[in-house]
Amino acid sequence: MRIDLHTHSSVSDGTENPAELLTTARNAGLDVVALTDHDTTAGWALAEAARPAGLTVVPGMELSCRWFPDDQPPISVHLLAYLFDPTHPSFAAERGRLRDERLQRGERIVTALAADGYPVVWEEIVERSEGGVVGRPHLARALVEAGVVESVDEAFATLLHHRSPYYVAKVDTDVREGIALVRAAGGVPVFAHGLATKRGRVVGDDAIAAMAQAGLLGLEVDHPDHAPHERAHLRGVAAEMGLIVTGSSDYHGTNKQTPIGACTTDPAQFEALLDAGIGSAPFRD
Repeated sequence: MRIDLHTHSSVSDGTENPAELLTTARNAGLDVVALTDHDTTAGWALAEAARPAGLTVVPGMELSCRWFPDDQPPISVHLLAYLFDPTHPSFAAERGRLRDERLQRGERIVTALAADGYPVVWEEIVERSEGGVVGRPHLARALVEAGVVESVDEAFATLLHHRSPYYVAKVDTDVREGIALVRAAGGVPVFAHGLATKRGRVVGDDAIAAMAQAGLLGLEVDHPDHAPHERAHLRGVAAEMGLIVTGSSDYHGTNKQTPIGACTTDPAQFEALLDAGIGSAPFRD
């Protein structure tokens, strides 16, 4: 079995709608794919309706979180949540807050860019998002379309990175609170790309241990942004702490160069994840 447990559709910051994403997964020879858009479950029903025969779709989400060290600034971390109950009141409320936070942040960035003469219009960006979660990739694509930069990568490297004067931080969920919310909704929380040092600051093993104590159930080990030594380290941490090990592409369509299925999850680990999730069920034959 080929299993990819981390992909994004146009409902958040991918470029393919859920139906197109599932077709891509099927054509790539995947047997299982998880839909994990940022801070929203809006693509779940679309994915269930469009699922090709023979493809199992795992409903999930990627939750924007923060780790708060005692003596350093907060560190951005992402939490993959699988098979949770989307109607759980507390978790639904937090997802709504995060989506509002993304909208306010995006508008502030675009307002600052426009004030300095960059030809971007907030209302047009929102309209092109088709009701999905607006994030920096939407702003990056607007900059590409306006001819300001040649690619989404260039937009992030110049105008949208975290040291840019236009950058605006989000008020994300404390990761231990996020873990508690996922577990309360019957879901499986997995720490996403935890040692992707190329993305910026990462947490240490002490933070992962604290997450495990708070109810974390898995680590995303095999990820395109993890170097071989980082994967080996995380695999050892997962073994020591008794955590599920996952692998995935973090596919975003043409917003990133990584193909779907670039990294995959071992079937036995996938079965452990299925056994742990009680809030919802995979879409399958």
